[in-house]
Amino acid sequence: IFPTTVAQSVRDCPERHNMLSFALVVSFLFSAVSAYKPVVIIHGIFDDYKSMFDLRDMIVTAHPGTNVTLIDMYSDIDSTENMWNQVHGFGEVVRKVMNEADDGIHLIGFSQGGLVARGVVQSLSNHSIDTFVALSSPIMGQFGDTSFFDFLPSFVRNLLREEVFSFFYTKIGQDISVANYWNDPYHQSEYLKGNTFLPILNGGHSLNSLAAENKTAFESLGRVVLIGGPDDGVISPWQSSQFAFYAEGNNKTIVATNETELYRDDWIGLKAIDARRDLHIYTVPGVQHTHWHGNKAVFDCCIEPWLT
Repeated sequence: IFPTTVAQSVRDCPERHNMLSFALVVSFLFSAVSAYKPVVIIHGIFDDYKSMFDLRDMIVTAHPGTNVTLIDMYSDIDSTENMWNQVHGFGEVVRKVMNEADDGIHLIGFSQGGLVARGVVQSLSNHSIDTFVALSSPIMGQFGDTSFFDFLPSFVRNLLREEVFSFFYTKIGQDISVANYWNDPYHQSEYLKGNTFLPILNGGHSLNSLAAENKTAFESLGRVVLIGGPDDGVISPWQSSQFAFYAEGNNKTIVATNETELYRDDWIGLKAIDARRDLHIYTVPGVQHTHWHGNKAVFDCCIEPWLT
């Protein structure tokens, strides 16, 4: 299937945004009733629910009356807890909101929270999640700066980026969230053997009994929105936020989204979602990592149109 994914920048969006706004107005005039699906937001690492206030405020300003849930759990240092634990914890709240919404919900995850949200999606059978937004998230893993590992023991902090796999891919290392999505392109065999989270989500090489269910759950999303940019400064490579990643054996060459095995062999249904034109990828330059969720231009262009 010829891929339909198109990377878009902020300047590409106003016309489409205006058209969508016009369509919403027409729809309102004919139905005489306007309602928006509830939105659930999952915060990132070393953060808490209050950091998402700016995003919440932009949503309720653009779509008055929207029920926005900011989940108050796994805050600050607790956000480094094992990813599966976080998926189950956040997932229970998502399920509760979803069960109370007749027409489904939208799910947004920022940074690590986007990968947690992806895990929630793939773990919930028969979910009613319409739009899934991953906002600058290590959706295909992380292989980058180790300077923020100051919360780890000194012997780990002293390891180089190319060496930290020797701890991360151990049973003890896998208790740490970052280790669960540490994707070392130089040690893929160790990654597939020792990483108990991301390879399971991805399927493919990691054969597991949940692969078919994970794929069905992800493919049943109404749409997938992936947002990232070259000036992020934290997600490494930044293209990981768009389901792309380093080629095996180096950290220079990027394998594009539609050239990865995950896409080509449709391990999780991403190719099928793209084929029906429900995969939307945005590349936005000039935005640093901690500024994504408060950037009005990013919200107007890349998020707001999909929260109807």
